[in-house]
Amino acid sequence: MKKYKNRQEVEEKYKWDLTEFYKDENDFNESYKKICSLVKDIFKYKGCTKDSNKLHEFLVTYINVLAEIENLEVYAYMVNDQELGKSDSIEKLNKIVKLESDFNINTNFFQPELLKLTIDEYNRLFEHDKLDEFKSFLDKIYREKEHTLSEKEQNIITTLLSSTNNFDNISSNLINKESDYGIIKLDGEEIELAPTNYRLFLKNKDVNVRREAYTKLNSVLERNSQTYASLLNNYVTLNNNNSKLHNFKNAWDEKLFNLNLSNKVFENLNKSCEKNVDILQKYFKLYKKVLKLDELHTYDLSLKLTNNDKEYSIDDATNLVRNSLSVLGDDYVSKYDYIIKNRHIDYCQYKGKQSGGYNISSLNRNSRILMSYNYDIDSVSTIAHECGHNVHHQYIMENNPLQYSSIMTIVSEVASLTNECLLSNYLIEHGKTKEEKLSGIENIMNVFVSNFYGAIREGKMEQDFYNIVDNGGTITNDVLNDLSISSIKKYYGDSVVDDYYTKNGWIRRSHYYMNFYLYSYAICISVASNVASKIINGDKEILNKYKKFLSCGSSKWPKDIFKEIDIDLENEDVYLNAIKYFNSLIDKFNEIYDSE
Repeated sequence: MKKYKNRQEVEEKYKWDLTEFYKDENDFNESYKKICSLVKDIFKYKGCTKDSNKLHEFLVTYINVLAEIENLEVYAYMVNDQELGKSDSIEKLNKIVKLESDFNINTNFFQPELLKLTIDEYNRLFEHDKLDEFKSFLDKIYREKEHTLSEKEQNIITTLLSSTNNFDNISSNLINKESDYGIIKLDGEEIELAPTNYRLFLKNKDVNVRREAYTKLNSVLERNSQTYASLLNNYVTLNNNNSKLHNFKNAWDEKLFNLNLSNKVFENLNKSCEKNVDILQKYFKLYKKVLKLDELHTYDLSLKLTNNDKEYSIDDATNLVRNSLSVLGDDYVSKYDYIIKNRHIDYCQYKGKQSGGYNISSLNRNSRILMSYNYDIDSVSTIAHECGHNVHHQYIMENNPLQYSSIMTIVSEVASLTNECLLSNYLIEHGKTKEEKLSGIENIMNVFVSNFYGAIREGKMEQDFYNIVDNGGTITNDVLNDLSISSIKKYYGDSVVDDYYTKNGWIRRSHYYMNFYLYSYAICISVASNVASKIINGDKEILNKYKKFLSCGSSKWPKDIFKEIDIDLENEDVYLNAIKYFNSLIDKFNEIYDSE
């Protein structure tokens, strides 16, 4: 495994090329100055909603300025993440945050103004064909008529939110920067324990190392648990109050409205999951069997089931992913090749680079992927996952005007998770060793457990503590601990030991500061499982349908996009089929594991 001390040591072919955004710093700065000027001038369109021509001119200007602000923001984030802590990169980010705030304030006139129109006045705008291209865009705004405040009120809320909604940053800083978790001795070396290396200790084969890391980290987290609970309580209260100020019942009511989905979707999602927790427990029993453990503890759940020590070079990994995606057709593979050939991935890890992996997009530029390549099967799967996002964005840009070149999260994860399912199947069929085959299954099983069972369990917890606040209660550490213990007992049963610190899982769940984001993972892994199963089973119609699905932009609602692949999110079969897929993976793992 090749290691790098810094970015300068990394070969150019393994760094992303950002010149599609800006050729150099001067190009970035010139663009920034230009957009600052346009943001100041955009206020001149106040009063445009009475005139179709003026409204069209505003909308074209608005969407183009927004796209350029996104380009500045995405570029600034990427430059910062490739070498963290540089003052000029931080300055860039701060400038863009201020620019975004100015843009929002200078365009806050538009929505209240549009919503003052009567339905007859609104419909008359479309007597001229010019506005047809923005019809869906405007319809989605106009449906918010009952939930939009005056321009002055909206400006007050925007300003207050920008200065008060920092609870997640405070929590993150306390967890990641301000807390001392102690030292762990490993192979004679003293290593400082931190949230960033915690999982590495949990993957250690020595149970004493795992237990020590688990106990030390969680004992420190518990010490500040009331503070973390207070931060979360304040965030939920702020979020709920903001929704009520906009004439929603609460934050969940607003979430359903924004997704244009019924509560039945999530009721059936929760119901189908909780009726089948025995399949999750079957997975844990597989864990005990393979690892030969009498008891399975929380700190054992990051252990690898397989001993696939094979190292995959970056070139080997990209070729492996390409082969696994060939079932999606030549057009899809050509878009994957475009990513690789044009250096849209920043692969290598070194000190000072942002950890983890992501795909980042703007409205009118091709996506870029950041990752910490580690030469293992997890890293191969990350390439498949993030390239799914990237190819999805290519299809959207090809088939939609600028104003519709984005997609909701509840849809976006389908493309990435489908790729991981296909990679797993390819390794089952073509893995060169038993361990490689098993590691392919293990990877997607872990993805399913986290994205389906984990996301639903914690998503339901999120709904529960929102309800407590909505009914006048307060979220305390005791309340969150009780919710956590109750949900874990329901899901894990007696298959996993109820360790003392199991209750603390909520503390490090940053998704709780993302407004019911977790459910999106569960929806997407369910849909991805359905799509991948059809492809694997040779359904000849699914590929064309899937391509249409990938080509849909934000002009359509999620439920209509899912119709392209015959998915009705209110139908419980979608989630039951996903669970069947997961169950088949467990059976396949057992079959290969027990074979000679």
